[in-house]
Amino acid sequence: MMVDISHVADQTFWDTIAITKAPVIASHSSARALVDAPRNMTDEMLRAVAKNGGVVQVNFFSGFVDEDYRKAMQAQQKDQAAAIQKYIDLLKAQGKPVSYIEVDHLEREWTAKIPRPPFSSLIDHIDHIAKVAGVDHVGLGSDFDGVSGATPLGMDSAADLPKITQALLDRGYSSDDIKKILGGNLLRVFHQVEIVSSQMQAESR
Repeated sequence: MMVDISHVADQTFWDTIAITKAPVIASHSSARALVDAPRNMTDEMLRAVAKNGGVVQVNFFSGFVDEDYRKAMQAQQKDQAAAIQKYIDLLKAQGKPVSYIEVDHLEREWTAKIPRPPFSSLIDHIDHIAKVAGVDHVGLGSDFDGVSGATPLGMDSAADLPKITQALLDRGYSSDDIKKILGGNLLRVFHQVEIVSSQMQAESR
């Protein structure tokens, strides 16, 4: 089992780093130096993950990769929550079930009110983490299933992933480094975690 520190509090992150014997992953977090969102990793955290041997996988959610978008999202958050709650209360009053699909549709309508950030915002986070933690410790954690369409321009589905390859080539990354970012780093961590697991099981016998 790989330990994921994307959704934990900062102190829990540091507690995990202090006790783990295996590399950790941040399955869908970006760089806090670029966007001040709690989900994102500070530069100090990035360096700690690198020392640990783990990998930080960049989240594609616009609120985590573009500061202007995050602030716009915060500005409408109260009104959005009120509108969604009003819709839910209406359905309940009518004795109708509340489905995830309906709520997601409403969330997407609110999301569409905020201009999507440029594609380069996403690449900036990959680039930043690669420079701070090292290219061996950055990956992709799209979160396509959880961001309600709120991704940078040009990144609408997995079909757009080749654009990341081209953008990294344009920024001077080698083909070997790009392979690491696109999945090689995660596979390496997976393998290292399996080795630690086997060692720990052997020691407990």
